[in-house]
Amino acid sequence: MNIAQRIQSMEPSATLEMAKKSRELKSQGLDIISLSLGEPDFDTPEYIKNAGINAIVNNITKYPPVAGFMELREAISTKFKRDNNLDYKPSQVVVSTGAKQSLANIFLSVLDEGDEVIIFAPYWVTYYEQIKLAQGVPVVLQSDISSDYKINPEELKKAINEKTKLIIFSSPCNPSGTVFSKENLSEIANIVKDHPEVVIISDEIYELINFEGKHESIAQFDSVKEQTVIVNGVSKGFAMTGWRLGYIAAPQWLADACIKAQGQITSGTSTVSQMAAIEALSQSPSKVDYMVKEFKERKEIVVAGLNAIDGVICNNPTGAFYVFPDVSAFFGKSYEGKAINNASELALFVLEQGKVSIVTGDAFGTPTTIRISYAASKESLIEAIKRIKEALSLLK
Repeated sequence: MNIAQRIQSMEPSATLEMAKKSRELKSQGLDIISLSLGEPDFDTPEYIKNAGINAIVNNITKYPPVAGFMELREAISTKFKRDNNLDYKPSQVVVSTGAKQSLANIFLSVLDEGDEVIIFAPYWVTYYEQIKLAQGVPVVLQSDISSDYKINPEELKKAINEKTKLIIFSSPCNPSGTVFSKENLSEIANIVKDHPEVVIISDEIYELINFEGKHESIAQFDSVKEQTVIVNGVSKGFAMTGWRLGYIAAPQWLADACIKAQGQITSGTSTVSQMAAIEALSQSPSKVDYMVKEFKERKEIVVAGLNAIDGVICNNPTGAFYVFPDVSAFFGKSYEGKAINNASELALFVLEQGKVSIVTGDAFGTPTTIRISYAASKESLIEAIKRIKEALSLLK
């Protein structure tokens, strides 16, 4: 039997592949520290779990509306006004089975074959593959650690052409942890406003994990608000990855298109997850500040530890729970006759020799780097940095 070309050409998720490899090694009895997945290691808070339990007890278990319960859409609308000073009607909100589905809905709703999507690199691995699946053409704008992984606005201006339909970026960023300031976003908005046919996808799933104050959204600029769709969800900020709930706030025409697409793919999101999300989003975001505080302390341990390793260059990210160090100094070095030629080979070397699972920067469009998640205990992180240092010292 033949597999469709669209699936044959799709790359598997590098983060999930590394997580799979580490699980396989753990099953063999090896002591693997996994720093590859973007998943908070905290439990979902009790007040949120109780809302889900109550939904089951009260038999809120029938088919929900495709776009989500109105009560949840209203809670999301209120959250945008409360936290971001943004006005969105509930009809402009679409709830999906994770932010990943939210993204797929947008790409399927906007892209025709050959349409271009500008992606700021480093980027989350799924952007690239979903664009291809929707028959779009990814156009990558590079950045590096010297600019704190922020693209040059002049390069964005040059990249936009008559084929450009979408621009996508995340802030706080997965994988770099970079947070765009209001000034950064204003520069982008001033360029895109001259292209009213171009839609901005602002991935704000890490909104709550911000170490330096107020989250800024590009939708705050009136000049591009009607060109912007915000993607968000409860997975990262509320430690609800398994509940599978994401959402968008979008211009009405795009929200309607996403509802139409979703109606033929999954229909509505789990009723139990929706009731839990109402509770999560209705409460003050300060209730999860303890997670942010812990992530910041872990980040400081990891950044200091990595920068103490000769050849590793690590900046100081201000959001999410990742570091994205440049490791190109190790390319061309070898161990026991085997050369390390790129970040993918280096990540496998660290897994084999150091028993630490990390992810190659190739998967995120920045091939000189590796991604390390610090969603793990401080003890595990200290031990992981020690192992990485010892493994890299073997390369000559």
